[in-house]
Amino acid sequence: MNIHKTAIVSPKAKLGKNVKVGPYTIIEEDVEIGEGTYIGPHVFIGKYTKIGKDSQVFPFASIGTIPQDLKFGGEKSEVWIGNNNVIREFVTINRGTKVGGGITKLGNYNLVMAYAHVAHDCIIGNHVILANAATLAGHIEIEDYATVGGLVAIHQFVRVGTHAFIGGASGIVQDIPPYVLAAGNHAKLYGINVVGLKRKNFPKETLDALKRAYKVIFRSELLLKDAIQKARREVASLPEVENFIRFIENSKRGITR
Repeated sequence: MNIHKTAIVSPKAKLGKNVKVGPYTIIEEDVEIGEGTYIGPHVFIGKYTKIGKDSQVFPFASIGTIPQDLKFGGEKSEVWIGNNNVIREFVTINRGTKVGGGITKLGNYNLVMAYAHVAHDCIIGNHVILANAATLAGHIEIEDYATVGGLVAIHQFVRVGTHAFIGGASGIVQDIPPYVLAAGNHAKLYGINVVGLKRKNFPKETLDALKRAYKVIFRSELLLKDAIQKARREVASLPEVENFIRFIENSKRGITR
């Protein structure tokens, strides 16, 4: 381990092999950091935080602080961060709450850009990008490979589906389905994220089926339940199409239209 002499690291913290800690960083007790992770200068990592292997935390990030929730009563809650994540300058990630399950969680290979905020009880998947100053309220779920643009604000309890792309400076108050483009304040949908899906090597058959399902559900002027039934009858039964439809069916907050 390479810990700068000005850093304050609790003897009750567990640091893996080849962990580097920069100047003036504070790491509290009951913190676990996996091998090969770099913690830059002036970082604060609060207790009950776990960070996996080969991640990078840049200056002035604050991870594991108590939630900004007036109902929080000081109970033990945690932040879990997986492997190979990049957390840039001034990012804030809060612990969970008892009501929300007690854990704020980020998966693997995520990029959290400068000034982004991840509030209590958020669940973020893998390969997610949160651009500069993206702001997540509590209890938000973001699925794998989603991208949230800069200065986006997302309301609590919203879900963002896999491979969705949210344009910058958007306000999100309802769920964003998988594979779509969304933008605006309040946000609207602008079709399937074709460019993003092509970059991920989705086959043409899948793209065509998703576009057809989108058109039936959002442009047919049918009631949502009738549009879903029509999509299931008329669109090729591919896993991505079923995931798209099932996400919409299971929405509790309502779907952005």
